[in-house]
Amino acid sequence: MKTPVYSGSSSSAATPLLTPRNSGFSRNGAVIATPLGNMTPQEYSQLKIEQEIDSRNRPLTDEELDAILPSEGFEILQPPTDYVPKRRNRTSSFSSGEVTPLNGSATPYYSIPDELNASNFGIQTGTLGADMPEMKPDDYQYFSKLLEEKEEKDMSDEEKVERKILKLLLKIKNGTPQMRKQAMKFITDHAKELGAGPLFDQILPLMMSTTLEEQERHLLVKLIDRILYKLDDLVRPYVHKILLVTQPMLIDEDYFTRIEGREIIANLAKAAGLATMIAAMRPDIDHAEEYVRNTTSRAFAVVASALGVQNLLPFLKAVCKYKKTWETRHTGMRIVQHIAIQLGCGVLPYLTELVEIIKDGFNDSEPKVRSMTGLAVAALAQSSAPFGIESFECVLKPLWKGLSNNKGKILAAYIKAVGYIIPLMDATSAKKYTSVVIDNIVKQFDSQEEEMKRIVLKAVAQCVATDGIDATFVRERIIPKFFSSFWDRSMVNDRRNYNQLVETTVAIATNVGCSLVVGELISNLKDENEPFRHMTLETITKIIENLGTADIGERLELEILEECLIFCIVQDQSSPVNDKKNYYLVINSVATIMKAFGIRCKKYLPKLTGTILHRLTNKSEKVRQQAADLLTDMISIVKLCNEETRLTQFKMIIYEFLRDEEYPDVLGSVLASMNAIVEALGEGDESKPSIDEVLTRCTPILKNRNEKVEENLINLIGTIAKTSANRVSGKEWLRICFDLLEVLRAHKKSIRRAAIKTFGYIAKEIGPSDVLVTLLSNLRVQERQNRVCTTIAIAIVAETCGPFTVLPALMNEYRVPELNVRTGVLKSLSFLFEYIGDLSTDYIYAVTPLIEDALMDRDLVHRQTACAAVKHIALGVYGRGKEDILLHLLNYVWPNIFETSAHVINSVMESIEALRVALGPCVFLQYLLQGLFSPARKVRNAFWKVYNNVYIGHQDALVPFYPSITNEEENHYERTELNWFI
Repeated sequence: MKTPVYSGSSSSAATPLLTPRNSGFSRNGAVIATPLGNMTPQEYSQLKIEQEIDSRNRPLTDEELDAILPSEGFEILQPPTDYVPKRRNRTSSFSSGEVTPLNGSATPYYSIPDELNASNFGIQTGTLGADMPEMKPDDYQYFSKLLEEKEEKDMSDEEKVERKILKLLLKIKNGTPQMRKQAMKFITDHAKELGAGPLFDQILPLMMSTTLEEQERHLLVKLIDRILYKLDDLVRPYVHKILLVTQPMLIDEDYFTRIEGREIIANLAKAAGLATMIAAMRPDIDHAEEYVRNTTSRAFAVVASALGVQNLLPFLKAVCKYKKTWETRHTGMRIVQHIAIQLGCGVLPYLTELVEIIKDGFNDSEPKVRSMTGLAVAALAQSSAPFGIESFECVLKPLWKGLSNNKGKILAAYIKAVGYIIPLMDATSAKKYTSVVIDNIVKQFDSQEEEMKRIVLKAVAQCVATDGIDATFVRERIIPKFFSSFWDRSMVNDRRNYNQLVETTVAIATNVGCSLVVGELISNLKDENEPFRHMTLETITKIIENLGTADIGERLELEILEECLIFCIVQDQSSPVNDKKNYYLVINSVATIMKAFGIRCKKYLPKLTGTILHRLTNKSEKVRQQAADLLTDMISIVKLCNEETRLTQFKMIIYEFLRDEEYPDVLGSVLASMNAIVEALGEGDESKPSIDEVLTRCTPILKNRNEKVEENLINLIGTIAKTSANRVSGKEWLRICFDLLEVLRAHKKSIRRAAIKTFGYIAKEIGPSDVLVTLLSNLRVQERQNRVCTTIAIAIVAETCGPFTVLPALMNEYRVPELNVRTGVLKSLSFLFEYIGDLSTDYIYAVTPLIEDALMDRDLVHRQTACAAVKHIALGVYGRGKEDILLHLLNYVWPNIFETSAHVINSVMESIEALRVALGPCVFLQYLLQGLFSPARKVRNAFWKVYNNVYIGHQDALVPFYPSITNEEENHYERTELNWFI
């Protein structure tokens, strides 16, 4: 039987992976290889993985089967004539031999080659040596010369330099962090020796590679950035090539890539100079492709930012008034736009000149130039706000005239410019100009273009928020058509439209009042479309949160609280897992609205709470979780309305759920509700179930490791310990303390923080001794995070119960020879003195011998932690007359200024800074004068580092303590006035 042949392989005539393009250049200066299709490195990697899977799972050939199975003594059976083998249905089109593009931008009928083995391309494979990283198959086209076996003596100087650069680049691209660091440093330090030409001839083609990963591209960008500093004006012949690589980075989707591109172009401009940059980019200003002109304009904006806008103004003036091609003028307007966007308020000194340069664009015969002029004016007005209206006076007349004479994108640009200019005006002018343009803006309310809708909404928001635009004007000229035109279901499809509509509606409400706008929107809360309800609810919530409910009448109040909110609660289908934003939107909105109404909610509470409690018994865990979260937010409102009976009822219902609830997310919400109830009822709560019963039911849940359950449960235990600890037996609290020790290992920081606070509350009730025994025993565990949390808990116990209750046991524990325990004690002392502040005065003499021992210990961590404790002690006793003991501690800290460990020296410098504050600069100057001019460089560096910090902190106070220098014949050093003052 013949094994079927795999049909997915492409022929030798298949389109190659890379094809040349005229816009690039190669390593030898000719043409660079660019990807066929707009394929990202991630897509390319996915293609390679898919093809490898297909090749590994292809049907075996007869030769392969003969090699695996014995061929002698067996007969190969022929399949029946009617046999049809089953074919696998693979999702990959490559496995079936079909060729389809990845996306709309990929080249049609392109398939990746079968194998990327170097042998297929006639490239010799081999190892590069132990000190070199492994070469990937994709790297052969760039680093193949490293595999050529050639004696160094047979190479020319250019070949030697090329091989050296290739080795360094391969280390940067594929090497370990240490290799990368060394190679990067070598190229940076020897950039001029290696030469600009050889460096860029190797780096830039590599940057254009389609298989380059994000991390590798970032490293090469960093390398280019560094060598630009070193090469300085030597980069001038390669400016155009560098720009070809870096300009596309300015329009990348990733923010950090755009920032890197700006940095490279800015450094390139500083190295090459303005004239060279203009000469390199001038041919692209009137390029036929929009993409090229866009990247060129952004690059010019970066150059202007780096070298100063004033230096580019003559060139901009010439470009914007160029008569031969409209593309040149269009690019000039776009450069001004990007300069405004990039500089922000820094454009103000050049605002008048820039507006003068582009004002003629409003009368241009080319529509695209007029449109770009409007956008440039809008960007300038936005960046200069709230100043600069005087600079725009020359464009007001053509701008207002253009609103009547243009349509489409040009009109949208003009409206955008008007929207940003009007807020710059004074109240009288703003009202005058708004009354003129508002009719043109209102006419566009019915526009079907999404971009026009957003621009019109933004312009309306800016106009109504301007001083001088009164409520009567908005009611008569804007509101009649606003809600009918914009408040429909189609606006929720685009998130940008959604956000802009909410912002504009809130701005209108701020002008005309809450009642009118909420009255217009309230009916939308009963709409069948859930996203539309969410948008309405978010808008009403923001309006009420900003403006309050004072002008809302009883009828509207009834409609909001009794009908619409309940409808939103019952009809909400959002999930806390899949749609977290909308899920919490409903909960937070209901709570915000009810808090705004305050005591007026009292008569609506029975219906609202009844609805919530009914949903607590729903079969769906999502519904129960939403009800519990809503109840948590409503407890404060029920408390405000003095509904103690209702709180007691809630407590009983929630208590039952603590035992029966199975889903951890729902249980976490139920525990949060119980916490809110216990906190609202306070210390005098005598209701059933008792606090003791609640705590007993909560204790088994401590073994639940769900993060939400853990956090809310510990918050509940902490609330009980804070408000009603005396109602629970001491043994129960001790049992809880042991369980809380396990919680200190939690990954989430808020859980550990809650557990630490709870230790303090428990210690305050049952006394510190029992809790302290538990905590001190926990210092012996191996896990560092657990020990750190334990030390913080000990410090909180000391703060709560008084340091005298903790310090004896803590200092006694330091005698244990175990390293972890001793370090934990020192860290506890550090946190303890940080928390107790000026109470440190009473205990400083007691702990000094322990600190002395730690500061003389050979272990670095001991000295580091002891220095942290000294810092908090010094800051705590500042101004308390304890300079003698602080000076004593300084003598132990001072020798550590020569430490090389980063963590230790940071801790030492912080402790010296604290001692400087407590002892004053005079003492430190006496210490420093001994080493500032030492013949040993390392000594001088350490002393000058301390002196610089002293100088920054006590510059004026140091003057009286400088050494007196005898006057000379030519130089007079003494200042008698200062001596009189002192």
